[in-house]
Amino acid sequence: MDRPVYPTALGASSRHEITLLGQSLADDVMGKVGFGELAFWLATQRRPTPGETRVFEAVLAALADHGFTPTAIVTRLTYLSAPDSVQGALAAGLLGGGSRFLGVTEDCGRFLHDVVVGLEARPTDDAGWDAVAREVVAARRAEKKFVPGLGHHVHKDGDPRTRRLFAIATEEGLYGPHLSLFAAIGRVHPEILGRTLPLNGAGVCGAALADLGLPLELLRGFALLARTAGLIGQLAEELRHPVANDIFLSVDLNNRSVAPDPYGGAHG
Repeated sequence: MDRPVYPTALGASSRHEITLLGQSLADDVMGKVGFGELAFWLATQRRPTPGETRVFEAVLAALADHGFTPTAIVTRLTYLSAPDSVQGALAAGLLGGGSRFLGVTEDCGRFLHDVVVGLEARPTDDAGWDAVAREVVAARRAEKKFVPGLGHHVHKDGDPRTRRLFAIATEEGLYGPHLSLFAAIGRVHPEILGRTLPLNGAGVCGAALADLGLPLELLRGFALLARTAGLIGQLAEELRHPVANDIFLSVDLNNRSVAPDPYGGAHG
């Protein structure tokens, strides 16, 4: 009876050798390939150019940590409750990555990509992209939906990550249609929405990753990869300068008993 065969271009081991992506892990990868470059390589099974690596690693840096976000707080609180389970604390933070925090990267990348692939011809200048953006923003407004990547609860005057990633992508010749459309949305949305909102960092990261040609299905995965490093940093700081117990007690010692607020029933 033939033995089953499971082909993979990723990691494989024999008695004396480990290969990864067709390279000798020990001789060709370790000490020669940076982790960000390797992550890109693993996802695409092609080695990125130096420019692609720079943009990709800039995205990872942009998404690694953003202070006391819900993902960071829940990681610290989970560690407070279960200090014997570092993996549980990290997982708790990562599981909180969703449509409001972290998931915007994928949501924005997909949103922009749907528009870009639906164009009969891609604009060749800012005026053309602005025209596309006006239609897109107006359609979202008519549907009473948010525009992914637009708005930030802190950086109301502009997210510093956005302008920097635009600049890096431009320097590397990797400013493609997704970033072009995202920038156009930033220029034209005030005339349609009647107010000015910032293009946020998570959104521009999604646009940049889409322009790199990375799988849209994995964009949130890259955000989580970056945030894992940030959460390790949160845990390291929690070990030396803990705040989780104060967060816990600030809620526990300030709770207030109120009458039940029944949900449902005959009156909804």
